[in-house]
Amino acid sequence: MKLLWALVRRDLMLATRQGGGAGTAIGFFVTVIVLLPLGLGPDQSLLQRIAPGALWIALLLSVLLSAERIFQSDYEDGSLDAMALGVVPLELVVLAKAAAHWLITALPLAVAAPFFGFLINLDPLAILPLSLAMIIGSIALSLLAALGAAITVALRRGGLLVSLLILPFYVPCLIFGVAASSLSDLVTPSLLMLTALALASLVLIPVAAAAALRAYLK
Repeated sequence: MKLLWALVRRDLMLATRQGGGAGTAIGFFVTVIVLLPLGLGPDQSLLQRIAPGALWIALLLSVLLSAERIFQSDYEDGSLDAMALGVVPLELVVLAKAAAHWLITALPLAVAAPFFGFLINLDPLAILPLSLAMIIGSIALSLLAALGAAITVALRRGGLLVSLLILPFYVPCLIFGVAASSLSDLVTPSLLMLTALALASLVLIPVAAAAALRAYLK
């Protein structure tokens, strides 16, 4: 656990010093939310209906925007080879790097999203379910982003390919996330489905991503 926490802390420190990915994702999220009411006009009822879906789409695209950087710098400078040869299994290395990405990018956006939602007339009663759904769902989003980053780690400018590979897997998170964020009878079942998706991602994705990385490191 100490070694895993050291990996997470290392990525957090590098992200703080270098900037780039997390700042770009947050800037993109804010830009989408600010420009949306300007593009749709002053129809408050329309904005309130689409607010949960708009926030989820902005979160999803923002996470994808920074996915390419999860393994890229470590692959280029040889750190990933050292991690693969270390005492920590590569599956746990993937989990640690996905956790760092979640803490740097996905979690801050998930926490801040309800507050930005007021810019698009988000119903105050939807704040709590939206916050819970986004925090739970963002775990699966970061893990899926790590899988896409692992598959394309050796490809130059693989950001577009990451999006094409991972977007179909984001669709269930988007569907259940929007349903859990709306004021309806589907909130509890949708939150349970999001939790199931996050738990399944925690189990399956580190294994799949580690296998993809090993294929490149041979």
